[in-house]
Amino acid sequence: MSKESAGAVTGRLNVFKTYKLYVGGKFPRSESGRVYEVTDSKGAWLANAPLSSRKDARDAVVAARKAFGGWSGATAYNRGQVLYRVAEMLEGRREQFVREVAEAEGLSKPKAAAVVDAAVDRWVWYAGWTDKIAQIVGGANPVAGPFFNLSTPEPSGVVAVLAPRESSFLGLVSVIAPVIATGNTAVVVASETSPLPALSLGEVLATSDVPGGVVNILSGRTAEIAKPLAAHQDVNGIDLTGADEALAKELEIAAADNLKRVRRPRPQDATGATDWTADPGTRRLTAFLETKTVWHPTGSLGASGSAY
Repeated sequence: MSKESAGAVTGRLNVFKTYKLYVGGKFPRSESGRVYEVTDSKGAWLANAPLSSRKDARDAVVAARKAFGGWSGATAYNRGQVLYRVAEMLEGRREQFVREVAEAEGLSKPKAAAVVDAAVDRWVWYAGWTDKIAQIVGGANPVAGPFFNLSTPEPSGVVAVLAPRESSFLGLVSVIAPVIATGNTAVVVASETSPLPALSLGEVLATSDVPGGVVNILSGRTAEIAKPLAAHQDVNGIDLTGADEALAKELEIAAADNLKRVRRPRPQDATGATDWTADPGTRRLTAFLETKTVWHPTGSLGASGSAY
């Protein structure tokens, strides 16, 4: 190989990745044009991430509302298929997420790999629940009278999700998957300090079978984005996992204006941290469900009065 050829190979410029928001199935920059520096656990620069504005938050809500009808109207079995396809895509990009999680959380490569594997498994786990949760929280109710009385769960609508700050991928998956598994659509505010795995997740969702607008991912200052979402009249629920105590209280007050469902989880251990590797149970699946109860007369057959 000539010196000129060798120079052409070894002297090429690095292609730095341009991270963008994920809104309505597309990848816009923030309408404000702002970005902020994202650093690793040691303070080294990793990338510039979009600094979302209030307008970006409103646009994401519009996209989520537009997608809600089709997503909530899909069969639970079909939603499970779609979520499983996301897990397949995550598995195919495993090395990328291992690198991003290691940089974001200061983990060794083996530990980051374990986190990513757990996140993929968690996504598969929620995919399996889509057509089973109705059997847990719904059913036939005994009533005094000749009536069928049936209760079934239905999604609340558009849910704003503040992703956990400390767990950039496993925690992220753990708060997004149950929201959309039950037919809701989501506006997700990524971890302020470690948003890159979340923005990369948007690329996975875009190339899977998840319809555009079902999940919308914003990066930036959590408080700046969360406040307009908590006060938004077309947001039906909010998960405050990524908010500190003071911000959570402020957002709860704003959310009360249109009676949003609010999930304000408590830390699971004495250190104040949440153990995202623990069995998640079904609490997040049921947090943003409404119960519809239908009465229907049973009727009677013949003079004996026997009912069906």
